[in-house]
Amino acid sequence: MNKLYVPIPCDIYSRYELAILRGQSLRVAWRGARGIDRIEHLKPVDLRTRSGGEYMIARNRLGQRRVMRLDRIINTLSTDA
Repeated sequence: MNKLYVPIPCDIYSRYELAILRGQSLRVAWRGARGIDRIEHLKPVDLRTRSGGEYMIARNRLGQRRVMRLDRIINTLSTDA
């Protein structure tokens, strides 16, 4: 798997920021660091930059913390009306 971060479009980043500000939950599909695809309902709580990449920090419905690189997110859908 390519370890170099590929920047995401600004409009997608802005959608993640809005979801955080509004307290929205998202159905997120992403590819983990080991190449395994995952789908989970998450509430994003922060966006961070570190080690040359951008990351979403989120909590699942059980309150467990998830951290994913933004360029590994395959798809997101809002689960809030």
